[in-house]
Amino acid sequence: MKKNIILIVNPVAGGIDKSEIIEATSVFADKEGLNLVLYTTTAGDDTSKIKGLYDTFKPERVIVAGGDGTIKLVAEALEGVDVIFGIIPAGSANGLATDLNIPKRLEDNLPIAFHHTFMEMDMIVINGNKSLHLSDLGLNAELIKNYESSAIHGKWGYALQVFNTLVEKEEPFSATITANGQIFECVAQMIVIANSKKYGTGIVINPQGIMNDGKFELVLLKNLDLPIFAKIIAGNIPVESGDIEIISTDKANIKLNSAVSFQIDGEYCGRETELNVSISPKKFKVAIP
Repeated sequence: MKKNIILIVNPVAGGIDKSEIIEATSVFADKEGLNLVLYTTTAGDDTSKIKGLYDTFKPERVIVAGGDGTIKLVAEALEGVDVIFGIIPAGSANGLATDLNIPKRLEDNLPIAFHHTFMEMDMIVINGNKSLHLSDLGLNAELIKNYESSAIHGKWGYALQVFNTLVEKEEPFSATITANGQIFECVAQMIVIANSKKYGTGIVINPQGIMNDGKFELVLLKNLDLPIFAKIIAGNIPVESGDIEIISTDKANIKLNSAVSFQIDGEYCGRETELNVSISPKKFKVAIP
């Protein structure tokens, strides 16, 4: 009897046609003597449908074609299930795939998704919500909100919103952070809650990020004027400058003096005044090169 593999495709992720991905994955599975089960997300009760598919077919691997949001959806649907996830980066934000050094080309990608070794990744829990990758308060969350509501998408739309967001940026906010038995007071323009190193654009925001070390980092960006922003984009995060501070911990409470924009893994979540953050170790097996 053939073993099963489930392919979960988000048809709208990244605004690209997924028929080539479906075709190539199907051919690859055929060559391997595997039975491929295709599921296309609909934004309507995907969680219980994915759970149902898993219960029916009991696959050894689940391959996800989409961006960070799609991976997070599938990881949450199959939480606690012993399965290895393969990733085919096909979203507008592919931060997790970038961080795991998963190649962009489909022909390089499929052998990894189907065969390669895996890593047991940690998850971050923020006010009860799961984060696999990078969440943040402040400027970048504002940028995501602006991008989501803008008419122009793709790289140009993103670049335009980077400019608009920097021009219209709000005053820095005050935060009281409790972590590692200490209390930190800071004024910041952005606080990143990071399980990994890079944003989907490839920008390194957390040089200390390791996705399976049982810790996460709080990256406090106190000053984000254009020169600092340019340094970060160029990959030279100026940690020694006093403009950026990094706290590594497994649990933290963040209290804010006013409601601040917040995003999880590239999805805008509204404004928050308090976050309770903890690490949930080794929650998620993912195929890596």
